[in-house]
Order: sequence, then C-alpha cells, then structure tokens
Amino acid sequence: MPEERYEESQIYKIRHSTAHVMAEAMLQRFPEAKIAIGPPIEDGFYYDFELSRPIADKDIKWVEKRMKKILSGRHAFRMREVTADEAREIFRDQPYKLELIEDLVNGSIDDKGQPLNDPAPGLTVYTQNHFTDLCRGPHVESTAEINPKAVSISLRPPAGAYWRGDEKRQQLTRIYGTAWETPEQLRDFRMRMEEAIKRDHRTLGEKLDLFIIDSMVGKGLPLWLPEGTMLRDTLERWLRDIQIERGYLPVVTPHLGNIELYKTSGHYPYYSDSQYTPIDVDGDEFMLRPMNCPHHCRVYSSRLRSYRDLPLRYAEFGTVYRYEQSGELRGLTRVRGFTVDDAHLFVRPDQLLDEFKAVVRLIQHVFSSLGMTDFRARVGTRDPDSDKYVGDNALWEEATVAIVDACDELGLAYHIEPGEAAFYGPKLDFIVRDVLKREWQLGTVQVDYNLPQRFDLEYVDHDNERKRPVMIHRAPFGSLERFIGILIEHFAGAFPPWLAPTQTIIIPIRASHNAYASEVEAHLKSKGMRVKADLQDRNMRSKIKTHRAMKIPWLLIVGDRDIENRSVSVRLRNDVDLGAMPLEDFAEAALQKIQSQAQDL
Repeated sequence: MPEERYEESQIYKIRHSTAHVMAEAMLQRFPEAKIAIGPPIEDGFYYDFELSRPIADKDIKWVEKRMKKILSGRHAFRMREVTADEAREIFRDQPYKLELIEDLVNGSIDDKGQPLNDPAPGLTVYTQNHFTDLCRGPHVESTAEINPKAVSISLRPPAGAYWRGDEKRQQLTRIYGTAWETPEQLRDFRMRMEEAIKRDHRTLGEKLDLFIIDSMVGKGLPLWLPEGTMLRDTLERWLRDIQIERGYLPVVTPHLGNIELYKTSGHYPYYSDSQYTPIDVDGDEFMLRPMNCPHHCRVYSSRLRSYRDLPLRYAEFGTVYRYEQSGELRGLTRVRGFTVDDAHLFVRPDQLLDEFKAVVRLIQHVFSSLGMTDFRARVGTRDPDSDKYVGDNALWEEATVAIVDACDELGLAYHIEPGEAAFYGPKLDFIVRDVLKREWQLGTVQVDYNLPQRFDLEYVDHDNERKRPVMIHRAPFGSLERFIGILIEHFAGAFPPWLAPTQTIIIPIRASHNAYASEVEAHLKSKGMRVKADLQDRNMRSKIKTHRAMKIPWLLIVGDRDIENRSVSVRLRNDVDLGAMPLEDFAEAALQKIQSQAQDL
C-alpha cells in the first residue's frame, strides 16, 4: 500500500524552512553574498553561496547562533505568486536567482510548445522575517514549529559545489545543515555522523586492501586488489548460482557497440550528457556502452521466438560507462565505469505479473541474505511535464498498473514518485536503510513496452500470429561497485564469514610451528574455506594485531599443544578468545556459519 513521501512529511518542511533561515542568517553575516539554491536532502539540507572571502569556523558559529535567534522569533512563512517581472525586481542583485527565473519562465509552454506570456504560472516566493526566496515550498506555517535546539549547521566535506553541477561554472560554498523535531534526534544524528566517518568505505577500502583509485588509470575507475576481487567474485558467484536455479540464462556482450544500436534504443542522444564521445572505427562510430539492455535485445532478436520459449531471462554482469563530473566522483559509490548485475526478461503479457513478482522476491532474498532487512519501495512514474520519456501513453499506463498491482499483491509498502521513471518505462526501486539509518537506492525492476517496439521484437503466439513481448529490466545490486561500497560501510569492513575475502588466518606461535600451520591451512582449504597461514618472521602478538585490524573473522593460534592434540586455539576478530578446540570441530562449526550465511561468528 502507498506510504507517505518524504517530500510530504513534517520533517521535510522543517528542513526546507530551516534552509531559508540559514540563508537569511548568512546574508546578515555576508551582506554581499550571492545566494543559489537550498534544498532539503536526506537527513538535512544545504544552501550554496558565492562569498567574497573564505568562510571560517567562527562564521559558522555566528550564523548558527543567529539562526537560533531567528527561529525563536515565531516568524510566519508567507507564500505569494509573482510575475516574472516582479521576481526579477525582487532578486535584481542575485544573478543565480535571475538565471533560475529565466529558466522557469522559458520552461513554461502552451500546448503548442510555445513559451507562455507573463505571468508565468507557478512562480512563487516565500518570505519569513526579512528574507524572501524563490521557492515552490512546502514550508512550515511558522518558525515556531522548528525547535532551535534541534538545529545544527556545518562546513563538512565536500564544502565546494559548482553552480548547477557544471565544473566549468562558478564554484560556490556549500553549507550543510540538519534539523530534527527534538534535541535527542539531533544527538543521535551526530553520533551516526561520527560513526559514518569511521566506516567510510574509501578509508576502509585502502586499509583492508580492497581497492584503490589510481590517478594514472583515471578518476572514477577503481582498481580491485586481490582481497576486494575475492569479495566481488563471492557476490557474483552467489547471485549467478541463484539466478541459474531460477531459470536465468547467462550471456556475455561487448563493452562497446555501434552508435546505431544506442540510437535505436533511444539512449543516444537522450542521455548524451552522461555518455562518452563516440569513437571512429573504420568510418563507423562506436560508443562505450552506457546500458546493457540494447545488447540483450539483439540477443533476443538473433532468431525467431515461439510463445513456448517465453519467458526468456538473460543475465549478465555487464560493465557500463558513464561520464560523471570530477566533483561528483566518490570512491566506489560514484564512478565512471561500473558493473551492473543486469538481467532482461522477455515475457508474454499474460506472464508479466508473475514474472515481476518473482523478481521482487529475488531482490528481497538478496537483501535479507546480506542483513539489509530495513527497506522500502518506490514506484517511479514519468513526469507529465518532461519530454525525456519515449513511448505511447497507453503503454506507460499499462506498465505502471502492472507494477502497482504486483506491489499490492505482494503486500509491499511503496510510494509513487513522479519523475523517477526510466526514459522507456516506469520502475520499482528499493530504498535500503543501512545500520547508520542512511538510505540508498539499490535494487530496481522496470517494465518496458518501448524497447521491444523500437527493436521490433516478436514471438509467434499459439494462434500463429506474431506478437510483441514485454521486457522486464532488473538488477538486485544495481551497480556492483556502489553496492560493495555500501556493504563496506554497512558492516564497517567486518563482513560476515561467508563474504569475508579471507575467512581464517593461521598464526604459528614460533617458527617451529610453521609446518603444522601449513598443514592446517591445506586442510581447511580442502574444505572450501578461504584461509592463509602467516609464516612471516614476526612476533605472534604483532601478527594478531595486524590480522584483527584486517577484520578477518577467525584467527587460529597454533603451538606445541595444538600440534600434539591436532587442535587450534580460536580467537575472533573482536578479540574474544574461544580457547583450544579440535581442528575438525572448528572446521565443522566454521563451515556451518559460512554455508548458512550467518551474520555472526
């Protein structure tokens, strides 16, 4: 059933309103400042400013103190519609607002696609106290609804932002803030932010030897180290096996394709800003692929299909390439080359509902297996005012109804979000909340009537008529890189045993115990465990400290007694000492944890 959208919640209104109060206080501290935009975001808000001098901590403290004084004034938020000329006069000294006004005016068109004359509909301003901002709302009725003791602002990285995300334009100063309904919620948020710094996947990725970003290779192009590759490979193998059990067929397609492929699919030129410049090859133009789906459409069309062949489920861990601006890149969570656990299902219309529900159940299984049980669903529909979508209105409506029906039948809580659809069809996204209560958009399922039409895909039905299949796009992980970045932070690098790149380390007390350590290593490897023996000429305590820091689940210490009893002394990565136990008993217990995908040790 539908649930309340964040944009409709009271906390959203509080944060949006507090952003305006922050802008008012900033203009009192920096009267010459040029203001840009200040939207609510997850857990808070920000506002961008062009300042005449660098901002210091003492400025932040002054602004925060001033905000609290404004908030205690019980000022009403008053909205009024204005004409474009009135808006230009109000913001005559604010170039960024003037640019937004022109875009809003020029973006208002009649049913013939022509710009409307003034007054431009929907142009509104909000005023509180002595500050007026160009804004569509919503806001609280008055600052009396905002608790000053539950508000905080900061200059936290990244403190810079390009105007409209364009690195060729003015770099602005971004001030972040957060607002909550109670001081207790603010304290909890601050604790989570401190924990987030400790869990940053970029820091842990380097510390745990998982991946690096090398400047000579290029920004946004991670290099996977052996430990990270093992983690990645474990996830891939696991999902690949699950998919094969559920009737998916593996395919492999090239990392680039003829530009005509992407023109036919509609990816080019609709998303030309995020695609790399075509490459000339013998007079033909080729592109690094931005999506896998056009390739899978061509696999489907390689021969004529019968209704008995459907559903066909093609799966591929396919790497795609998108141009992201340098300032937007962040470790693994925002990269320029990433691998999608992609699959495309070609189904008859009468199979659509059951296949869609089966995909949703698969995604739920993936999340629960990884301990990510706190998630919600978002139905992304098209924005009726946007021209970025393709296809017939009736087909869009049919696809949207299919998604909503599937959610209702599964009893899945969801909210509908206009503007979040793919350009070719509506979709169901899964928003997962990690241990720090941060939300991430991960798995996605999309219903598509458009690409089968664009590629003229057909099957011969039981009445011998040629008909059009429906296409389902799905990716439980989404981007494998991004998913792993989130997993690193979710588990703080301490992965459950089945995922840990190295599951067990064997540490001999002295060099005379090396032979037995190697014997234990070989025995556990023969049972399928990922295990290493540390035979370096180093102090045992130093080795224990090193491998605990690497968050290896089980540390096995071996000495004279263990050789004599064919045992191992077991210590967990959290330094809990389980004492000595027979080697076979440890192997049996460890394998049970691994095979059951237990989250604990």
